[in-house]
Amino acid sequence: MGISIAVDQRSAGLKSKRAAASRPRPSNARFKTRLEEKQAFDSQAFLDSAGVARKAVEYGNHKTVFTQGDTATSVLYIQKGSIKITAVNEAGHEAVVEILGPGDFFGEGCLAGQPERLRSAWTITPSTILVIKKPEMIRVLHTEQALSDWFIKHMISRNTRIEEELVDQLLDRAEKRLARVLLRLAHLDKNGPAVGAIPVLSHQVLAEMIGTTRPRVNAFMNRFRKQGFINYDGGLEVYPSLRKVLRSHTGSHPYAVER
Repeated sequence: MGISIAVDQRSAGLKSKRAAASRPRPSNARFKTRLEEKQAFDSQAFLDSAGVARKAVEYGNHKTVFTQGDTATSVLYIQKGSIKITAVNEAGHEAVVEILGPGDFFGEGCLAGQPERLRSAWTITPSTILVIKKPEMIRVLHTEQALSDWFIKHMISRNTRIEEELVDQLLDRAEKRLARVLLRLAHLDKNGPAVGAIPVLSHQVLAEMIGTTRPRVNAFMNRFRKQGFINYDGGLEVYPSLRKVLRSHTGSHPYAVER
């Protein structure tokens, strides 16, 4: 005995057309833009939503942000300006450890349990610094995925840079170390066409950063200018062509290094 099933042909046809019709999909460009917007960390928006646990502080030129031995209670983020990180040994000798600029975090040692600042921080130019209390920073690292990703990327990049600078200090010529520092300060340490202007730094500070003397830095800077790698007119500008100095010494014997 056969079983017959009645089918509404109009309804079936409409359903098949709907199934066959292609559904509109967002373009890859739109999706990528939305994803980047979601992942980008907007420091101003972060500040606008802040309470007393995070605030922006304005510093003038050559002002102390914190000093070695101060209690470490916050992480700091540079919104504008330039910061010099220094260290002093027991004999009172001071060395410039690092120069930081907009987009850099510093003072993050408190997150690793450091009770005191191991370095001092000073402004090189007038600066705006976002101060984030340690408990607040820990909270947002757990709740804000974009900030957490960005912060991790920052830490990895900094550790890689410190490792490269240590190798430079041990094996490379002072001229190459100076070129690398200038390129990094001008954000030209990666391949790119831009011309970078850097904060005004004395030759003595540059000498401390690369572990040589001021007269040698003077000689290197004059050589770079004559070769068209840098320009002193209206402030110090660094050109991508300075990368040639890095390539010119890659074959140097590590034990024949001119210090």
